[in-house]
Amino acid sequence: MRVLKTCLSALLILTLVPLLSFGQEDDQVMKARGGKFALTNAKIYTVTNGVIENGTIIINNGIIEAVGADVSIPADAEVFDYKGKEIYPGMIDSGTTLGLAEIGSISEANDFREFGQLTPQMQALTAVNPNSVAIPVTRVSGVTTVWTMPRGGVLPGTAATINLFGYTPDQMFAGSKGVVMNFPSTAGGRRFRRLSAEERKKRQEKALKTVNDAWDKAELYAKIENSDEVRSYPEIQALVPVVKGELTLFIEANAAKDILSAIEWVEDRGYEKVVLTGVSEGWRVADKIAESGLSVIAGPVQAIPTRQSDGYDVAYANPGAMAEAGVKVALRTMDSENVRNLPYHAGFAAAYGMGREEALKAITINAAEILGVSDQIGSIEVGKKANIFVATGDPFETSTKITDLFIDGYKVPMTSRQIRLYDEFLNRTPGTDKTKPAIDIKKK
Repeated sequence: MRVLKTCLSALLILTLVPLLSFGQEDDQVMKARGGKFALTNAKIYTVTNGVIENGTIIINNGIIEAVGADVSIPADAEVFDYKGKEIYPGMIDSGTTLGLAEIGSISEANDFREFGQLTPQMQALTAVNPNSVAIPVTRVSGVTTVWTMPRGGVLPGTAATINLFGYTPDQMFAGSKGVVMNFPSTAGGRRFRRLSAEERKKRQEKALKTVNDAWDKAELYAKIENSDEVRSYPEIQALVPVVKGELTLFIEANAAKDILSAIEWVEDRGYEKVVLTGVSEGWRVADKIAESGLSVIAGPVQAIPTRQSDGYDVAYANPGAMAEAGVKVALRTMDSENVRNLPYHAGFAAAYGMGREEALKAITINAAEILGVSDQIGSIEVGKKANIFVATGDPFETSTKITDLFIDGYKVPMTSRQIRLYDEFLNRTPGTDKTKPAIDIKKK
């Protein structure tokens, strides 16, 4: 599947190259470059250690070597003067199918769903297409890392964090994985709601039994996996690290009743590392989530209410309500080509009760902590990877421009398919002679 997606991307690139070559020769060879960089005279939002006015960041071998207001600039560093600009940690989207989906209308170009209900052994990382045209579109908006995840079924697979720069999935891997589980829901689609209450209950109980049977087997497998008589059972083996507390389980639950059931299920199972995702109606049971001690990944924020009786803004206010109750919140877009809109999801959350500081944490350090990569990214600190972007102002404002981008310490070109098309057609060079009309009116 990945080979097919790569071929589709290559075909698209070959189609665009003749168009983009007009006046764009220099852009065709622009590549990311590493080195020792000094980013000076900028307002630095470290996220974890406040804001540094007129600060400097030293990047060396991909790592932040120094940050502060009185930092000495090495003689061998390339200096970038960002006077009047702001620097932020790269944004992290905690729920996407980026790299797994290319062209929505072509099933062969989508690789985030497998056959069957129980496929936790399927690795999203192996299916990531580094050549996806949506990746440059996303990163030039300041999003440097995403949680790319499988969908469909009860246990659809294992998700992974990826940085949006690299030639192979392994190069893009940001360091963490997690098993995804869709908790059996009491709130299905229209067909489900047309069923009688008794029938809906039966279906939900059947789905829950399927889940419990799988985890019962995983717990048993964890106890006897070193036995010589144990056969290979990939579906169950993939769950064992969760049972042992070595891997995080991400449970999708959206309706208030389902969220409470999921919390109770986790308590009964006693699993150590669990995160709730989706939580569209988390605001209804925010105190219960806080009491459980579970973190959440909420979103999409730019969404419609789950119930007709709800106010138009409940999805916007949901993250803020949970954060106010004491829940650690990260945000997601649950998108592929529009992951670039992550800062605006955060902006809506900020405007509807979360506040700018907490909203910024929700797409930086909170996301990094929940995904298990906070030792590497999520804030601007000495020793962390240089995943940062430079902006003309508040990234939550649509008028703000992202001017520079660093991922893994590489200065990544600020270009994408959309940018190149915009530049090309902004000043078009017609293919006909300007001195002659395209059509001879007299002959007509």
